[in-house]
Order: sequence, then C-alpha cells, then structure tokens
Amino acid sequence: METLARRVFKVALFIGLSYLSLLYVRPFHYEWTESESRAWFGASRWLGVHDPEDLYFVVWLTIELIAATLAYVAIMWLWRHYQRTKCAPTDDS
Repeated sequence: METLARRVFKVALFIGLSYLSLLYVRPFHYEWTESESRAWFGASRWLGVHDPEDLYFVVWLTIELIAATLAYVAIMWLWRHYQRTKCAPTDDS
C-alpha cells in the first residue's frame, strides 16, 4: 500500500508540475511578428507540417514537458539528498 501511495504521489507531483509549466513557461505574446512568422512557416515547410500552428503547439508542449521533467528530477534528487543527510549517522565524539 505504501508503494502505491508513493507512485500516486509521484504521478500527482508530475501532473502538478506540468500544469505549472503550462501556466508559466509559455510565451505571453500570441501574435507572431513578421520574422517569427517567416521562421515558423519555413520550419513547418522543411518538416512537412501543413500548419505552422501545429508545429508551434508541439514545440511548446515539448519545452513545457522538458521543464516539468527537470523540475521533477530536481525535486526527487533534493528529497533523496535530504533523506540521506537526515538518516546519516552523526559523530558526537
């Protein structure tokens, strides 16, 4: 039961970090400048994607998932580090 609770917590943590990533990592301007438009159209043509908005969505979704994954890995590493230092024997000599 303890293992199930840990897994559920980890999944919930990752979903929460993904949600925060969706809120705060996304660029805040919604209209492309002329140079951005040319770049997205060129990249979508080069990759064979018909709509540059689809490419834009996939690129930002990937970036947001990478940010959430890095935050998750950092939190897990910090928690393990804290647990090791908390449980480590101390020298009281």
